[in-house]
Amino acid sequence: MTTKLDYAKKIRILPGRAFPIGSAVRENGIRFAVFSRHATRVWLAIFENDDDEQPVLELEYDAGRHRVGDVWSMYVEGLSAGTLYAYRMDGPYDPRHGLRYDRSRFLLDPYAKAFVGNVARGTAKSIAIGEKPDWVDDIHPRVPFDELVIYETHVRGCTIHPSSNVQHPGTYLGLIEKTPYFQELGVTAVELLPIHEFGESLDLVNPLTGEQLANYWGYNSIGFFAPCGKYATTANGEQISEFRHMVSKFHEAGIEIILDVVLNHTFEGNEKGPTVCFRGIDNAIYYMLDDEGRYLNYSGCGNTLNCNHPLVRDFILDCLRYWVTVMHVDGFRFDLASILGRDTRGRIAENAVLIERIAEDPALRDTKLIAEAWDAGGAYQVGSFGDIRWAEWNGRYRDDVRKFWRGDQKMRGPFATRLSGSADLYELEGRTPGHSVNFVTAHDGFTLRDLVSYNDKHNLANGENNVDGSPFDFSWNYGDEGDTTDPAILALRMRMQKNCLATLFLSLGVPMLLGGDEFGRTQKGNNNAYCQDNDISWFNWDMVEQNRNLFEFCKRVIRFRKQNPACTRLHYFDGKPVGAGGQPDLAWYNRAGKSVAWDGTELSLACRIDGSQNLGSTLYLMFNPSLNDCEFNVPDGRWVVRLDTAQDAPLDLPDAADAPALAGPAKVVLAHKSMMVLAAQEIF
Repeated sequence: MTTKLDYAKKIRILPGRAFPIGSAVRENGIRFAVFSRHATRVWLAIFENDDDEQPVLELEYDAGRHRVGDVWSMYVEGLSAGTLYAYRMDGPYDPRHGLRYDRSRFLLDPYAKAFVGNVARGTAKSIAIGEKPDWVDDIHPRVPFDELVIYETHVRGCTIHPSSNVQHPGTYLGLIEKTPYFQELGVTAVELLPIHEFGESLDLVNPLTGEQLANYWGYNSIGFFAPCGKYATTANGEQISEFRHMVSKFHEAGIEIILDVVLNHTFEGNEKGPTVCFRGIDNAIYYMLDDEGRYLNYSGCGNTLNCNHPLVRDFILDCLRYWVTVMHVDGFRFDLASILGRDTRGRIAENAVLIERIAEDPALRDTKLIAEAWDAGGAYQVGSFGDIRWAEWNGRYRDDVRKFWRGDQKMRGPFATRLSGSADLYELEGRTPGHSVNFVTAHDGFTLRDLVSYNDKHNLANGENNVDGSPFDFSWNYGDEGDTTDPAILALRMRMQKNCLATLFLSLGVPMLLGGDEFGRTQKGNNNAYCQDNDISWFNWDMVEQNRNLFEFCKRVIRFRKQNPACTRLHYFDGKPVGAGGQPDLAWYNRAGKSVAWDGTELSLACRIDGSQNLGSTLYLMFNPSLNDCEFNVPDGRWVVRLDTAQDAPLDLPDAADAPALAGPAKVVLAHKSMMVLAAQEIF
């Protein structure tokens, strides 16, 4: 065991540079630089082991020698990479003025690249990491927006179930083993739920089982530069190498990595939460506070990062640059991104500096930026977030598509708008359909199978009396709540899943598929499974074979999308005549083949996409969300039925050579709750 005296003999303390902030491993020692404006005393604590509660050595910063402006920095000669460390800080405890110093608390380094220990239990330490070598062979795929197919998943949940059959379940390395699956499906980008180091603890118990619950999703970040050690096979700093290895392997497969980043709040929560980092370093700088020093809560999680304070802006930009330049990720999805646009008083700024800085940062210019353009404080900016660099999760798409297929009245117009790229939201801002990230389901809410199996959320297992989770799912169980053995209900649910998948991949915009929807993953009606690190959330890969028809349909509809540029175009249809025939590029019809009365009570809808927009092949799409079979008029021409969700495989989406022929003009009957796509072989 190394003693305090041993350490004291081998080290020498020198003044350190004030920039850059964080720990920097050098040949003969380590520089430790940390920002704090209001601290009066600062200590560097050195630990020997992961689980040590007390340091083997503490070194106090000399304010005269080791402080430049608001940065406390010392160079400790004799230390090497892998050193475990934390800070202690003293200063005023004056919550009314935002100051909450507690010299008894060991504090994590906000700029640390890796942690060991347990954040929630207060035993975590920062690791001094040597500079990683530059990438030699890795090349970003740089998938253009018209080729993006995003797959949203969770690193642990994707492979932790025994059915995953991977060598390293629940880890970055385990996810690598699923790249052939993603390639087969047609995925070109994987969006990972938060992988930053986070606090897992929750004061919640599953009342049904007595199980202690934990924050499974990870929307509780504390180490914004640090990949989560729990998702690595070895968490002593090797999580960085394993994460980078995962990125390089996905890039070799032509698949991008997009990170879901939670730059709006932290694990520390409100005034009752733990002090592990930012609160103890400079609470008044890092968090939004009211005039009484109380935490403003636009995140719904107890606190809100003070994103547009100049110092916090720099911290966020440093973080994003690190993940792009050192870790080689390809994009970010910003959780509750409207918070990035709130000023230091919490007001939505018309021209938010941080949002513009992220868009204009030279190191991030090739990085995909996707905003969840709302927050828990009432902001809703879908269609108006940032500038042309920003794409958005299109929450309007999700709601309108769900309501249309449920059979709600007066949804034909909104549905047609979403299918054709949401021009109402983006065109006037000079954006394209590529700015709309379309989704029917996401991690937050029902899975696709549950969307068509439950009328109500079933979240009792979360320990919050079923009050958590959105009450607005626009779902329908089609006759039975949850699991059923009724073959008619099961067949209709399968058809509805196909309808939603086909709509998603035939719509203009960037499709995002919730992981597992392609094979009918269920969360048993839980629409807020953030705390369920168990079978409720884990992918059961046996279901790929159990629901092989659904998987094959999803795979083939993605392929159909890629083969038809009318589905991937990055400019809007304008309805004007094109080509030699003078037909409009896109025209909408009722089922009789006449112009649509958009405010009528009819539910069904059809549209024609001219072949000049689709490699010469005209498409005719018909949608019947009603509970009755409906007769549709088919225009003149020789057609083949390329998609029919009422059919079983392989006739639900046959290859062109095997597709049933249809000569128009004709009448076809669409089964209730189904859709059909015809492709023209010849137009008369």
